[in-house]
Amino acid sequence: MISISVADIQKNISLLTKMTDIIEVVDKRRKIKVATIYPANHTNIVEKLAGKYKNRVKKIEDLEEAKNLAMIKAMEEKYGKFN
Repeated sequence: MISISVADIQKNISLLTKMTDIIEVVDKRRKIKVATIYPANHTNIVEKLAGKYKNRVKKIEDLEEAKNLAMIKAMEEKYGKFN
């Protein structure tokens, strides 16, 4: 964890765009922790899931086809089957 001040972030905003580690923002005058910033680029959540749930996630080849199938299924649940 890296501790930096608010002034350091204002001087160098690229700290936030290129961060790979957790940043702790500290107010130097009051000596208190103001915020904790986590990086946006996380590893895939599937890799972090428990073993029994890891195999339940399906890979999607065609995103548009998956959206269409989900919409059709939602409409069938709401309005009933149609031909």
